[in-house]
Amino acid sequence: MRRNKLVILTQYFPPEMGAPQSRLYELAVGLQERGWEVQVVTAMPNYPTGKIFTAYQNKFFASETVQGIPTYRYWLYASNAKSALPRILSMLSFSFTGLWSWQRLKRFRPDFILTESPPLTLGLSGLLLTRLLKTKHILNVSDLWPLTAYELGAMSKGLIYKLLERLESYLYKTADVCLGQSQQIVDHLNTHGARKAWLFRNGVETERFVPFRQSEKTFAAPLKLVYGGLLGVAQGILAMCRAIDFRTLNLEFYIYGAGAEQEELKLFLQQHPDRNIFFHGSVSREQMPQTLMQYDLTLIPLQKAIYGAVPSKIYEAMAAGLPILFAGGGEGAEIVAQYDLGWVCEPSDFEAIQKTLIQIQQTDSAVLKLKRDNCLKAANTIFNRAIQIQQLHENLLTTFLPAKKSHTNPQPQSETKIISDFLAK
Repeated sequence: MRRNKLVILTQYFPPEMGAPQSRLYELAVGLQERGWEVQVVTAMPNYPTGKIFTAYQNKFFASETVQGIPTYRYWLYASNAKSALPRILSMLSFSFTGLWSWQRLKRFRPDFILTESPPLTLGLSGLLLTRLLKTKHILNVSDLWPLTAYELGAMSKGLIYKLLERLESYLYKTADVCLGQSQQIVDHLNTHGARKAWLFRNGVETERFVPFRQSEKTFAAPLKLVYGGLLGVAQGILAMCRAIDFRTLNLEFYIYGAGAEQEELKLFLQQHPDRNIFFHGSVSREQMPQTLMQYDLTLIPLQKAIYGAVPSKIYEAMAAGLPILFAGGGEGAEIVAQYDLGWVCEPSDFEAIQKTLIQIQQTDSAVLKLKRDNCLKAANTIFNRAIQIQQLHENLLTTFLPAKKSHTNPQPQSETKIISDFLAK
């Protein structure tokens, strides 16, 4: 029997580091393990530096295998500039060059093309490829554009915004199915014309954390907080460091990552070496589980709540057994509160954050252990990426390929059922 075939069309993929890169890589591997043939069409790696990695420079096309996954890379205009025009050119360039994969994909004959959005313009490329190849289009919506750009202050509601809104609605209506990483995104898809909208959370590959997990965890002063992720304006790590002196709170704050604020953050810490804030640069995806599990808690801030956004750092913190102080609002805050994973503050409310840090520092270790246990349970039973991938696998077979439906893998429980079981225990 011919195997099911899927192409992932994405601007982001390993060896780049980041949430979309890890999620899409693990999706490809997970579907391969379930009998699918998967290929990836992506850009030359350049994130987060905005410069194409040395081994890929001066090339229009590169073919390689990433952990058994055939991967085809095309040139793009790389940029991580703060101004809008270079970023738009970067997105448009790969949306155009990625179309050169058509002949190669024609020989592959995929059943589906899964397009990662953002960038929104890549959705148009995915739609065109599915029309040329007479296959089905899955639009994976990780962030809502142009709404996210507006909420971040990167775009006003002018002509360009209205044009992007029309493109967004068109892509939702023409995709065979849209995937949303949060319930808020799924609600948005349903109200903006999507034929089908399925919840497909980022989740976390919990198995990566198991080898480094301690059977017992002790919490002793000074408590050590960690942040691991992008150092951009939206995350607000620099503002956090300027606003809070962790030494006076008898806490230590450890930062891992890279991004637009990295150099400014390093300069600030050089000028203020006595705040118990320590910057360690970026670590690889493989190093992240062991790195996180050295610490007691995690601090995940956002400058402002973004509709539909749930930072992937929440899921990694769960798997690492790190109680979470989430200062971000939105669905991320709802998850932390619903499963009693930690504490929640409003975004950029540094006075409230500092008061909560004092409360945490004074919290009994039994409470910290309970929140740690809740994190581990939620990661394993609800937000486990294997569960998310299995659900997608079954949904695709049941909805689009019923003749090939697998009878060896049981249909996983719905998230609603799992949540009710979780809360009942």
